[in-house]
Amino acid sequence: MKALRVDKNNLSVREIDKPEAGGEALVRVLLSGICNTDLEIARGYAGFKGTIGHEFVGVMDGDGPLSGQRVVGEINAGCGECELCQSGDPRHCAQRTVLGILGRDGAHAEFLRLPVKNLFKVPAGVPDEHAVFTEPLAAACGILERVDIHNGDRVAVMGDGKLGLLCVQVLALSGAHVVLIGKHPEKLRIAERRGIETATVKSGAKRKREFDVVVEASGSSSAFTVALELLRPKGVLVLKSTFAEASDMGQVNQSRLVVDEISIVGSRCGRFEPALDLLKKGALDFDSLISEEYPLSRGVHAMERAAKKGILKVFLRP
Repeated sequence: MKALRVDKNNLSVREIDKPEAGGEALVRVLLSGICNTDLEIARGYAGFKGTIGHEFVGVMDGDGPLSGQRVVGEINAGCGECELCQSGDPRHCAQRTVLGILGRDGAHAEFLRLPVKNLFKVPAGVPDEHAVFTEPLAAACGILERVDIHNGDRVAVMGDGKLGLLCVQVLALSGAHVVLIGKHPEKLRIAERRGIETATVKSGAKRKREFDVVVEASGSSSAFTVALELLRPKGVLVLKSTFAEASDMGQVNQSRLVVDEISIVGSRCGRFEPALDLLKKGALDFDSLISEEYPLSRGVHAMERAAKKGILKVFLRP
């Protein structure tokens, strides 16, 4: 089968052996999505070697209640035995593998393998092009697992890329007053069409000490300091971006964190159930987030396109 692979920062589409189920579920990939984490992995993030990609919709092969059904998959596969796994949350299992990120080949391929318990049936009526957003949508919903956001709170989301646009739409549903801060007028207009306030990076940076929560989803390692300045005392800074190289967080005046009692929260993966519920309800605009689609055989070109300024979601179709 074909797969998009990284080896020592070398990216290529290669023919590899089709995976065997080996006690897990085999999924025939219908569509996969390129995200910023894929781009960072290609630059060396996490030191991963193998098939990349973790956003997908596919059809489960083999036996089982989901056989022949369209599915999406939770990307963290835990050991099943530690305290975290036993509690039903393998996302931080010390022995976990992560689809296309850590110790497990990913979704930019014709087939992938995941534990059966990681798979979720796609609701009827949800098109493949929307279902493939389940994983990043779950990551956006995951902010609400980590931070209490209430009706009337003032929330800023920094970054008008794919993740930022998902985050701002999800958080707006909470009843909070949400502002998207970005630098691409055409992307900001996507949020504006949903009735969400927007601001340019320049004007947004002037809104100091205005927000109860700031979500940093810009993909820029220099945004931490700016995000911090937007927070009121006792505010919460939520970090969503991951980078191949270290950011400049170490240059922050730490006394500000102490004096203003600022909380810093990391937020990575979220649970799939809330995301699938939003997909079923048609609560978000996904069509505006889709830029281009390429056959898997053109995966390297697709990655190059996904890295271009102004490009949102790029799909690969096996």
